[in-house]
Amino acid sequence: MVDTKQTKTIGEHYAAAALARRGWAPALTRDGLERTDILAVKTDSQRRLIEVQVKTAMNSGWKYVNWPLGDKSQTPSASEQEYFVMVGVLANMAIAPRFFVLPRAHVAAAAWITHQHWLTEPGIPAGKRNVSASRSRVHVRTFEQYEDRWDLLDIDEHECPVLLPPEYRDLALEPRVGLPADHPWRVSLPAW
Repeated sequence: MVDTKQTKTIGEHYAAAALARRGWAPALTRDGLERTDILAVKTDSQRRLIEVQVKTAMNSGWKYVNWPLGDKSQTPSASEQEYFVMVGVLANMAIAPRFFVLPRAHVAAAAWITHQHWLTEPGIPAGKRNVSASRSRVHVRTFEQYEDRWDLLDIDEHECPVLLPPEYRDLALEPRVGLPADHPWRVSLPAW
């Protein structure tokens, strides 16, 4: 049985170390600060401040890595400097972790689209799939283009390129999938 608290701690410390290696001064927050596991300040003259939520997934192989992204992960950004660092760790710990860096709006869209597509997939008998979006899980392949994109932390959310799979844009336009009611892309869906 995997100790989820320990997995969370592993990911947060890996992410903090990765940030420090890239010129950020990271500070782990105490449990209880909702949506933010790390506050970080860029150590250059700009002194940019960001909020980072870390999600860690551990499994026996990369093809099995996926992150649970419930209701809180699908809420809109409170600022232009909110990001996720998705950490993928293999259970044997012999291989270095993988990092996927995304603005919050991109994670919220991916979680919703993934779940709604799974829930309403054509050809699946009615009632066969009935789990709410709070149980959304997003596979590593969805975030592949965000791997090691630490440069996105230097850009406000609305300026970040959308690197989700191209078919996700098509799904966002489909009435059976769409986007959450309060997602900013419902007003203007970016190109990707």
